[in-house]
Amino acid sequence: MRCRSLELLYFGNHFIRINKFAAFDLNSMFYHTSKDALSLQWYQNEFPKVKELTHLLANVDAVNGRLIDVKSNSTLFDDDIERDMCTFKSLVRGYVGSAFVQHKMKHVMTSFVLNAKHESFTPFGKANEREPMVVDSLTKVSNFLSVSAQQRKLVRHKVCSQVTQHHIWTGALKEVLNGFAVDLDCLSSRGLNNDALLGGQIVHSCLNFLTETGVFSDPGSSSWMKLSSSKMFDFGDPQKWEDVLVMFNDLIECCKKETRLKLHVAKAEIMKEGLLHIRDVSVDNSVGYKEAQHQESLVRKKLSKMLGHSSRCLFTLLLYYLYGRVVDIEVDMCGGVYPNGSNDKFCLFMGRILTSDSEKMVGRGVKQLDRALGIFKFVWEMAEMKGHLDLQGHMWCVGADSRILSASIGNCLVGGMLAPWSIHQ
Repeated sequence: MRCRSLELLYFGNHFIRINKFAAFDLNSMFYHTSKDALSLQWYQNEFPKVKELTHLLANVDAVNGRLIDVKSNSTLFDDDIERDMCTFKSLVRGYVGSAFVQHKMKHVMTSFVLNAKHESFTPFGKANEREPMVVDSLTKVSNFLSVSAQQRKLVRHKVCSQVTQHHIWTGALKEVLNGFAVDLDCLSSRGLNNDALLGGQIVHSCLNFLTETGVFSDPGSSSWMKLSSSKMFDFGDPQKWEDVLVMFNDLIECCKKETRLKLHVAKAEIMKEGLLHIRDVSVDNSVGYKEAQHQESLVRKKLSKMLGHSSRCLFTLLLYYLYGRVVDIEVDMCGGVYPNGSNDKFCLFMGRILTSDSEKMVGRGVKQLDRALGIFKFVWEMAEMKGHLDLQGHMWCVGADSRILSASIGNCLVGGMLAPWSIHQ
């Protein structure tokens, strides 16, 4: 059993070959101890299953708890495919921890990414570095980066001042509801119970309510345009945010038994935390501009005061502020943080497992890693951590040549390894 290894640099949409290594004999690398021999036997037995699953899942991506058909960019609802994806990623994690892949990773990192003085560093060398992680709170990010208690207070203060703005708050709520609406519409043709169908009506009513509140909070509108309400909808007596809270409670109650909507229900539960804190604040669209601004200021003050560092509602607002999205970010291998050449330089690395090396799949993988790494970089900078944090994303795929991606995405550098192993039997 042998493994080919090919290094490529990525510029834009082009891969340029820069070096080719000699093939390694996998057998000679494993047969050093009885444990290695057992490991090799496991890889030989399981690899046919990995190849079969790769073929079955070639056009499927698993992103943030959802299965996506890459060709149509639509959500898949299939328990069998979900189980196959979990099995596939579990097996790939085992291969990434193998002696051969670790040897190859160490060689590549020493040659191209890390300072040669740190040859002992190999990404994903520890079992806990190959575990999946859902990035869903500032506390989880801070724990990962070893942010001190005092620094966490600083992070929370800086984040709250930005993400509790009225247009961010209402925008995040709309994004949650729009996600609900898309999947409710998709599932309606496949059969939904009456309660879930009623949930669609609640989503529509809630979006109407938030659209009306947006008359005052649109940052692109001039103040003289907001002297009075357009009164798009007649809600009767002056409203409060408690009305939105009631609608969210009803929506959750209607949809909680529909397992295909579980991610949306969970996110609605998270946003209820913020709604509970502002439920007594008025949303009166018959008032003038100054009073409307006062109402929005109360929302911001209450959210800033009550949403703590561990709040998933606060983290959802941060996701919307940074990326315009509210879904939590999932990575297939959580990686870790290591010193990178000197006392004031560190490297954060994380990994994604792909089912194919198609351009679309690789692009999706890079985007997902960019968002995940970007959150950690953001918290690192907000906490004013000592030293510079380099970012490193790794992608793994069966059956393709190994190559290095080095692409500037947003404000961070994502350098990922694609298919560092390609085993031929």
